[in-house]
Amino acid sequence: MIRKALVILVGAAVLSACASTTTAAGTSSTRTTSKVSLAAASPGAVNCTYVTASTPAKPVDPPNGSNVPATGTVAAVMQTNEGPITITMDRSKTPCTINSFLSLAVQKYFDATSCHRLVTSGMYLLQCGDPMGTGSGGPGYTFRDETYSTDTFPAGTVAMANAGTNTNGSQFFLVYAVTGLPPKYTVFGHMDAAGLAVVAKIAADGQDGSNSAGDGKPKNPAKIVSVTVG
Repeated sequence: MIRKALVILVGAAVLSACASTTTAAGTSSTRTTSKVSLAAASPGAVNCTYVTASTPAKPVDPPNGSNVPATGTVAAVMQTNEGPITITMDRSKTPCTINSFLSLAVQKYFDATSCHRLVTSGMYLLQCGDPMGTGSGGPGYTFRDETYSTDTFPAGTVAMANAGTNTNGSQFFLVYAVTGLPPKYTVFGHMDAAGLAVVAKIAADGQDGSNSAGDGKPKNPAKIVSVTVG
């Protein structure tokens, strides 16, 4: 597996994520997700492209990218060792990202995994989605960004981690306090108040500083027991 790290300076903090490969470049404010070989999508739907990149960290199939719903909202409940986190997602903004997340959830890709990274200084986030627990694992495919110039990262935000433009996979992060990041990370959901309290509890238990000061592996097990849709 090829390991790549994205480094973005935010004050004294650095946000990094790992992915297996990089797809074609695109601007952060433009969403281009259709696949030429697919038939035109039905009204209220889009076609999404998922590019096979490497061996997945855990056996899983890429999502079906044809006629992906692009209207309405959908919710998922992430059961953790500290309680449930309900995430509400708007399909009209990030349909391809949501389609991937839900596909991984249905295939139990996130079940019995641990969030591998906690940042408690400069940025305030818990990073999850790598079954290997190292920050280098992914689902074996990548897909394009669905970002907007107006994206911000207040407490409760759920967004994709990446290794550069259009390298989304399975890793995502949960923001537990206002965090200043550029709009280069796809914001695809928001936690409820109870879920935010769960992440804040994990954050309060601290991290081991194994990446840098204020950035490391959570001291709390930060386990994802399961993710259910609806």
